[in-house]
Amino acid sequence: MERRFFVEKIGQQAILAGDEFSHAKNVLRLGVGDELVLFDGGGKEYTAVVAAIGKREMVCSVLGEKISDKEPKTQVRLLIGALKGDKTELVVQKATELGASSVGVFSSRYCAAYMNENKLARLQKVAVEAAKQCGRASVPQVEYFESFAKALASCADYQNKLFACEFAQKSEADLAAIAGGTALIVGSEGGFTREEAEEARAAGFALLTLGRRILRAETAAVALTAVAMFALGELR
Repeated sequence: MERRFFVEKIGQQAILAGDEFSHAKNVLRLGVGDELVLFDGGGKEYTAVVAAIGKREMVCSVLGEKISDKEPKTQVRLLIGALKGDKTELVVQKATELGASSVGVFSSRYCAAYMNENKLARLQKVAVEAAKQCGRASVPQVEYFESFAKALASCADYQNKLFACEFAQKSEADLAAIAGGTALIVGSEGGFTREEAEEARAAGFALLTLGRRILRAETAAVALTAVAMFALGELR
């Protein structure tokens, strides 16, 4: 099994510290001469060997680099209303595994959860861990938008804009026929107001139904991301 580690800065050498060092030393028990794979979130992965081990860090010598073949060819952006408990973490984790390029969390009229800097940092860490687990070399950037309008504006450059809406009677776009960069929006547990739906329409989003059953917010986010990735050819 490939031993992968995230390092923010990689040159001829790289330093494992903090949680990555603890995992390498205490869990995997890596020693001098052991090989591992490093990535910094930029799309490349680096083969390396442990050169030295200190009390709080591990020095790795980089042997080579290559562009990862695990990255999606199409940019997919998921926007999700802030969810209660650890549900937002679940969505970030699964979206990363499925190949999302970025994840935005927003507040809207019926959102009952809140965000702060610590929670946002935690979500970014979840994305890093998910990227490690699934073999990606890029890490989705997780952002927070304090208003729904700002979240919508962040999707201006996407070719497809899809808005999952529980009160949509029928889909205004053919999800199976999409191609190119895609932005997806799913609400929080409370869903959206009709005014927010019209605001999304005005920003170029097509309302989308996810079937006859009402899905939990986290289920809808993961399901829509998976279906979009399949339609774009990323899961084939």
